[in-house]
Amino acid sequence: MRSLIIGGAGFVGEYLAKHLAALGQEVFVTKIPAQQTAPAGTAVYDLDILEQDRILEVLQEIQPDAVFHLAAQSSVAVSWSNPQMTADINIKGSINLLEVLRRYEKHPRVLLVGSGEEYGQIRLQETPVCEENPLRPGNLYAVTKACQNMVGRIYAQAYGMDLIMVRPFNHIGPNQSPVFVAADFCRQAAQIEMGKKEPVIRVGNLSARRDFTDVRDVVRAYALLAEKGLAGETYNIGSGHAVAIREILTMILEQSAAQIRVEVDEKKLRPVDVPVMEADISKLQEATGWEPQIRLEQTVGDMLEYWRGVFR
Repeated sequence: MRSLIIGGAGFVGEYLAKHLAALGQEVFVTKIPAQQTAPAGTAVYDLDILEQDRILEVLQEIQPDAVFHLAAQSSVAVSWSNPQMTADINIKGSINLLEVLRRYEKHPRVLLVGSGEEYGQIRLQETPVCEENPLRPGNLYAVTKACQNMVGRIYAQAYGMDLIMVRPFNHIGPNQSPVFVAADFCRQAAQIEMGKKEPVIRVGNLSARRDFTDVRDVVRAYALLAEKGLAGETYNIGSGHAVAIREILTMILEQSAAQIRVEVDEKKLRPVDVPVMEADISKLQEATGWEPQIRLEQTVGDMLEYWRGVFR
């Protein structure tokens, strides 16, 4: 089994590469030329998904049985500040990949990674949200991922391509960028413990409730869906239980060795924020038998320990 991870040098890609290798697969990853690192023990190719000719070259050389499309601009905050880049990578780049795969002589199974953010303004009676729920994207990142999902479904139906779409909700873990809230809090807490920052964590909206899952559980779901998912279908991936951002912060404060104050930073507040995002994961479970295995408190502890190592 030969698996290609497009965008494999990022946070999730490193975990996915490690998991697939542990399953005995031959793993190949792509990264953008500017990235300096990639998962250890894998064959690495430079690739800009805005270049169709280069996509075809990589596919012809590797001849993968499965393709995991992770390449994306994945920050909601960045999508507000740079919408053009977000649209180029997430929409145009995905279409480029699908167009090349459509014409490619082999027909690998393809997993398109979207986001739970696609659901947007979820109504109270719609929680937990299932895959057939209307999409009401509440930010520019979510718009691009909803578009990718619709494009993927059309390619699967119109061209008979072996495409599976996934909507992972918030996934967190060690080595995640501090652009994301839980990693940001853990980084700040570790800096304070090491005496590198005043004893204050600056926060945005703490009342928003999100469905957090350990990245190590998420990549297990990706691998299982690549094996057992149905072509043309979309699957939620999450814990099935939403918690307030405030609860994540409380876990961090309880596991920290420092006395820390909390202050609101207006710059961390989003122009639009969705109150609750919680996944209905019954479709995923029925297809694969997947269950999350890592408790949120353990994930938070592992993230804190990662950042302590960074600042030691």
